[in-house]
Amino acid sequence: MPSMRWLGIDPGLRTTGFGVIELEGQHLRYISSGIIQSGEVEQGLPKRLGILYSGVKEVLLTYQPDAAAIEEIFLNVNPRSTLMLGQARGAVIAALVSTGLPVSEYSARGVKQAIVGTGRASKLQMQEMVKRLLKLKKSPSPDAADALGVAICAAHHHQVHNSHAKR
Repeated sequence: MPSMRWLGIDPGLRTTGFGVIELEGQHLRYISSGIIQSGEVEQGLPKRLGILYSGVKEVLLTYQPDAAAIEEIFLNVNPRSTLMLGQARGAVIAALVSTGLPVSEYSARGVKQAIVGTGRASKLQMQEMVKRLLKLKKSPSPDAADALGVAICAAHHHQVHNSHAKR
């Protein structure tokens, strides 16, 4: 079975996490992870969205994923924060689809359920499980761990879907 490279994204206006993994058969392999920071508030929203778009494009060029997955936004108590997060997510999705990459979406609760076993998992629990699943020496940052979790969730979902399709 050929390997498939996945890019997971945890979108945020201030900090967007990314994680790149490969799935070959049943084996997950860590490739890279990190964060894209959009700059200072004083720069204005359009400039910050442009930084996120460019940052994702750079990640795509560097790691050449076969598919991507992004975390869905949840409704925040503050409507302005939800709107701004939605705009950041839109800039990231635009960067992903601009290359023709297939993009899937997963809820934060669904990712936590798939990785930790509970949809109410803490950031620390996500970091620890991602570290274990990918056999890392140390835990990734919270945003990178969430992005890696999205990638792992997408890779497993794809694998299960394809195994059912072959029957």
